[in-house]
Amino acid sequence: MTTSTYNVAGMTCEHCVASVTQELSAIQGVTSVSVDLETGAVRVESATELPIDAVTEAIDEAGYTLV
Repeated sequence: MTTSTYNVAGMTCEHCVASVTQELSAIQGVTSVSVDLETGAVRVESATELPIDAVTEAIDEAGYTLV
């Protein structure tokens, strides 16, 4: 099990949290996503380490920016 934390810019509401969670959860191997709306911190648990390209693409798809 691997846990990674990413900073995401642009999230302002629970809809933002849901969008980011949905897109990241769709990445193969992701088992858990936790978003702290106040800080922009997104914690992802996965079976293996995730490729940063996949994480960036998922966050972009949700409409936000990985910082």
